[in-house]
Amino acid sequence: MRKSQVTIKDIAKKLNISPSTVSRALRDHPDISAKTKEMVSSLAEELDYQPDSIAQSLKKRRTNLIGVIVPEIKHNFFSAAISGIEEVAYRAGYAIIVSQSNESYDRECVNVRALISNRVAGLLISISQTTENSDHFKLLERQGIPFVFFDRVCEDIEASKVVVDDFDGAFNAVEHLIKSGYKRIAHLAGPKHLSISQCRLHGYLSALKKHKIPYDENLVVYGGLNEEDGARGFHKLLQLDQLPDALFAVNDPVAIGAFEKIKEHGLKIPEDIALVGFSNNPITRLVEPSLTTVSQPAYAVGKRAAKLLIEQVKSGENFIPRKEVLKTELIVRDST
Repeated sequence: MRKSQVTIKDIAKKLNISPSTVSRALRDHPDISAKTKEMVSSLAEELDYQPDSIAQSLKKRRTNLIGVIVPEIKHNFFSAAISGIEEVAYRAGYAIIVSQSNESYDRECVNVRALISNRVAGLLISISQTTENSDHFKLLERQGIPFVFFDRVCEDIEASKVVVDDFDGAFNAVEHLIKSGYKRIAHLAGPKHLSISQCRLHGYLSALKKHKIPYDENLVVYGGLNEEDGARGFHKLLQLDQLPDALFAVNDPVAIGAFEKIKEHGLKIPEDIALVGFSNNPITRLVEPSLTTVSQPAYAVGKRAAKLLIEQVKSGENFIPRKEVLKTELIVRDST
């Protein structure tokens, strides 16, 4: 049977002092003597006393909790970013609550409201691929709740953002293909409205332009960010009179989806068609041939986002939002 939780009143009764004295002793208030603080601390430990975080949050109007919203925890990038967030939060005296939108705008809205109700100190957010409306983030602004976007960001909201250099990563990937002798390079792009999709598409186009390769709109196929989107995208390319000799995918799951379809159709990688992804998920090292990809510093992204949020929480209204961009690295493997 569950025992009732020990309260400040229980400690006060046992020591024959007032609850307010116990409360101030636990907060190391200078008006309380060292002897009393020691008595209160020892008894609190003996009785397994735990502070009432809900009551404290009502007084302070916030908790020492940081809310984190990601599209899907199963993706290596987001799990690594969460590890970076947790490391910084723990050292600063915060705990984190993680929720996932499962790439659903509606679920993302529910998560935002749930975390507001839990009186979090602030939020770290990477938006879903279906998010095109920012009203739920404007709610955070109106309520004065600090928040920082990371990786997938909302450009029409004035907030701090931590991203990787998606443009540069895409440019380097496509330039690598061009320098390897490929000329008819297709791009399996992400959702048109998503910032990472736009930046990676611009990187692809800029590499073509630099090397004077004509842009062919038929070689850009828009879709989502999952494996099935890669499979569908490659199926569309199969309908062309002339297949591309290389593919640059918006991320690794899309690349893996295309990878499987390429093999199903009896084509060889990279002899018939080369393939490059983006993210450096663990599976890219395990497939045969191993996949050339762009590595993102996910752990560092999480750490930087958490540091920015905690800085904002401490600075209050004096904080000025800023954007931080981290570099990527091209990882060349056997698929090119």
